[in-house]
Amino acid sequence: MTEHGLAIVADAPGGPEVLRMTQAPIPVAGPGELLIHVAAVGVNFIETYQRDGTYNVPFPFTPGAEASGTVVAVGAEVTGFAVGDRIATAEGRGCYAEYAIVPAAVALPVPAAVPMDIAAALPLQGMTAHYLMNSAHYVEPGQTVLLHAGAGGVGLLLTQMLKEREARVITTVSTDEKEELSRVAGADEVLRYDGFADVVRELTDGDGVDVVFDGVGKDTFDGSLASLRTRGTLVLFGGASGQVPPLDLQRLNAGGSLFVTRPKLGDYLLNPKERHWRAAEVFEAAAAGQLTARIGARFPLAEAGAAHAALQSRATTGKVILEP
Repeated sequence: MTEHGLAIVADAPGGPEVLRMTQAPIPVAGPGELLIHVAAVGVNFIETYQRDGTYNVPFPFTPGAEASGTVVAVGAEVTGFAVGDRIATAEGRGCYAEYAIVPAAVALPVPAAVPMDIAAALPLQGMTAHYLMNSAHYVEPGQTVLLHAGAGGVGLLLTQMLKEREARVITTVSTDEKEELSRVAGADEVLRYDGFADVVRELTDGDGVDVVFDGVGKDTFDGSLASLRTRGTLVLFGGASGQVPPLDLQRLNAGGSLFVTRPKLGDYLLNPKERHWRAAEVFEAAAAGQLTARIGARFPLAEAGAAHAALQSRATTGKVILEP
C-alpha cells in the first residue's frame, strides 16, 4: 500500500487561494536522491510567480525549493548521507509538504547548534548574501556599502555579514519598525527611500559609495547609480518594485566609469565545492552566534495561501516560513 503525507497543491494558476492541502503519495528517493521529513519550509517570491503563472510550471504543482528536514531514506548511488542526518537545501522540489525529495548533490548539512526552523530560513537568503559580498563584488574592510531593503531577509543577513567584515553599511527602509530592525542588525546609517541618493552623497563627503546592493529594482535603480563613487559597482540582484528598463550604457561613462552587474544565485552555485563553501560559512556563522536569521512570520503548512498573501503584501520582515 502506498503511504501518504500532507502536501500543498495548486491545480491551476491563480491567486493564493489556489493553494490547497491534500493527501499525496510520499515520494520515493531515486538514485542520487534523499527523502526528507520536512521540518520547516522557506517561502520565497519565486513560488508566488510559479503559482500565478508568471513562471511556467506544470500543474498540478507543489511549490517549494527551500527547506530543512531529517533524512528518512537514501537513494542508490548516494554517499555522505545517512538516515537521521539533518539537512537543508535551497534547491529541493515539492517542499510544501510533509515529505520531499532533495537531490543529494544540493543537500547542505546542518550543524547541531542550528535549530531546524533557522536552517530553513538560511539557505537561499544566506547564500545570496554570501555571493553578493564575496563574488558579485568583493567588499573590502573599510569600504562603504549602500544596501536597499535593509529589513528584508537578505538585507538583515547581509548587513550582519558586512559588519563582520568591518564595512560601513548604509541601508534604506520604508518604516520606523524596519529602521529599528536594520539598526539592530548593525547598519551604520538607515535612510528612507525618498531622496536617498542625495543623503548618501552627504554621508560620504560627496564621494559616493563603493557598491550598491539593489534588490528593489525599478524604483531605486536611478538613485543607486547616482549614489556610486567613481568606478563604483551596482549589483542589481532583484526587482521587487519591477524590472529596470533598458539601460543606455553611456550613463555608466557619465557617472564615472561605473560597473553594473545583474547576477542570480544559481550562477554562483556552479559546483559542489562552491555550494558547500557558501553554505558552510553561513551555517557556521549561525552556529557560532555571529549570524542571526529573523523569522518574521510563521504559518502552518495548511495556510500556505496566507503565507503567499503576506509575502506579496510586502508587510513582512525577515523570513516567512511554513511548518508542517
